[in-house]
Amino acid sequence: MQHRYGHDTSAFVVSLLLLALLSGSEASMNLFMGEDEVRRLLGFDAELYYIRDGFVNHCAISFNLSVSTETNSLLLTWNAREMVNYHLAFHVDRPLAMKPPTVNISSSGQVPRALSVFKVSMRCTGQVDGEVSVLMKLSLTIESRNRTVLTFPRRKHCYRTLHAREIIAASSDVDANTASSSTRVFYISVGVCCAAIVLVALLLAALHVRGARSPDSSSLFDSESTQGLSQPSTQTTQCLRADTPNNAAPVSAYPSLKIERNELKPLLLADAQRRVRDIALSRDRVTLHQVLQEGTFGRIYHGTLVDERDPTLKKEVFVKTVTEHASEAQVVLMLTESCKLRGLHHRNLLPVCAVCVDDCTRPLVLLPYMCWGNLKLFLRQCKMTEANNPQSLSQQELVSIAVQVACGMSYLTKREVVHQDLAARNCVIDGSLAVRITDTALARDLFPMDYHCLGDNVNRPVRWMALESLLHNSFSSASDVWAFGVTLWELMTLGQTPYADVDPFEMAAYLKDGYRIPQPCNCPDELFAVMACCWALDPDERPKFQQLVQCLTEFHAALLAYV
Repeated sequence: MQHRYGHDTSAFVVSLLLLALLSGSEASMNLFMGEDEVRRLLGFDAELYYIRDGFVNHCAISFNLSVSTETNSLLLTWNAREMVNYHLAFHVDRPLAMKPPTVNISSSGQVPRALSVFKVSMRCTGQVDGEVSVLMKLSLTIESRNRTVLTFPRRKHCYRTLHAREIIAASSDVDANTASSSTRVFYISVGVCCAAIVLVALLLAALHVRGARSPDSSSLFDSESTQGLSQPSTQTTQCLRADTPNNAAPVSAYPSLKIERNELKPLLLADAQRRVRDIALSRDRVTLHQVLQEGTFGRIYHGTLVDERDPTLKKEVFVKTVTEHASEAQVVLMLTESCKLRGLHHRNLLPVCAVCVDDCTRPLVLLPYMCWGNLKLFLRQCKMTEANNPQSLSQQELVSIAVQVACGMSYLTKREVVHQDLAARNCVIDGSLAVRITDTALARDLFPMDYHCLGDNVNRPVRWMALESLLHNSFSSASDVWAFGVTLWELMTLGQTPYADVDPFEMAAYLKDGYRIPQPCNCPDELFAVMACCWALDPDERPKFQQLVQCLTEFHAALLAYV
């Protein structure tokens, strides 16, 4: 759903007041957009409720719906079982660009008892270009005693109707002038092309003669083949991929990638080791216990770390490492990705705390221990448990987890850090349901079904990626917001795989056509509305993490108060 999300505490207070008024008088009112209207405006097969049986969807009300130039009307459906008086008013910030909205019902009266549809017309004047902010104010009065005003923000894009004609007229004049001199331009172009070809040929011939006369050219190649690292710069350009960001293919590429020139591996590994030297510790301080997760070349252990000053003190840690079959490229991959959150301090982040590189082929990466481990595995375990099991999760607890993830991501955004792989598999949880976001080290190996290679030898979390990331490999805080929406969907489905029936190669086309994962069972409309806003095609239309924190926090408080 393509909205710019905006919300404040006052809107929530207003919605609670309306809820109290409606419930107190036993008035059950509904106000929503029908399925056909939502599909027309937003591309989703769902109904969007603003008020349902007297309960106000304050998140939906505060969404700033964007109305395209071609859309001149909005259809709303409503009814009330008891007597509810209403008054409609509109405010437009740019009257020169858009006429005041009109409705096909009276501006005041009683909300009908039967389901009825009314139309709000929003037409541009055609005189001014720009974006218009429209506020629809709905005043509701119950039994002539209590009055509450709800404000619905909308944005309308307007353009001058004569603007396109002026462009067409100007282009036709240019075409006429161009046609009169087309022959002359053609001959000039041919002459320039011939001159350029001659110059290039002369340049290539000169280079060829110079290379043939060079006395050291043959000995140079011989020295490179025999001396190994004596010419590192030349060999580096031969083995690193040019289409990989920062030319770092051995670090970020698919784990099965093989480096053809083995002599370059020590350079890459040494660089990764230098990055963690200040947090390195001795191997004899670490004890490995049971294996918590294991992949093809990576493992996560439950371990203990002995305090440096007092050997009697020990603390539990996660220990990430590789197997004896791992290549040095995979070792570099683990060390590099483990440093992604290094130096960041927040209660909802889990950065690396220490590294052991005594054995350079099997380094150990240490992180603080969280007793219930990986969030995705924990959610799936909860899905299989009995209803009275201590590990079963309530809706309030799931929303609390979502709030914590949003808080961690909000901190990363403030520090200008883009995670690029936010998902339940990259979070951990403890016994008090405290959640922390982790780095992506070993994620591709431990959760291979969540990553797909689309033909470029790079494994990516395709089902969690925004459209601009799939098409242009563009990552930002807005693409992290998209991934957060999918993570929220994972929470509400207890670890199900999103877009499970969609071919990874078809994901970009699927998203571009407006399709999204459906609303989970038992998921409140408010939460699904938040998810849908995260999946707006335009990155600028997605909410910010700070807004998501505020919305989810208030929704969690409402759940605790009324559920």
